[in-house]
Amino acid sequence: MRALAGSLRYWKPFSDTVEALKALKEQYKLAIISDVDDGLFALTACHLEVEFDWIITSEQVGTYKPCKNNFEIALKRMGIEKGKLLHVAESLFHDIARATELGISTVWVHRRTGKEGFGATSPTSAKPDLEVPNLKTLVSAAYL
Repeated sequence: MRALAGSLRYWKPFSDTVEALKALKEQYKLAIISDVDDGLFALTACHLEVEFDWIITSEQVGTYKPCKNNFEIALKRMGIEKGKLLHVAESLFHDIARATELGISTVWVHRRTGKEGFGATSPTSAKPDLEVPNLKTLVSAAYL
């Protein structure tokens, strides 16, 4: 387990992530709700090249997604009406289902488009408001 956690500092974001985050940051506030501790996220954040307005980690809230607590605490900290939020995530099970249950609009970044199965996550019947194959497509949609 330590080897996996220790390797996070070397994980690079998907090729479209940094450019997309920079473009989105020009027009929107950005938040992270991450299932890691603060130190591990700091190692990852240096690769993302944007400053997030809010960083909410599992270490801070004491639970891991798909627990609603992660999202409820994020909502309290951000102090923004649910109707003005958009939760963008890859996991239907861990993110989209919970955000939808709380009345938050969602975008599913379905990087497995065209592949069978759910990858390493459990299947769910959650339905996102929008599905995109990558963040570059989301940025294009955001600027239409």
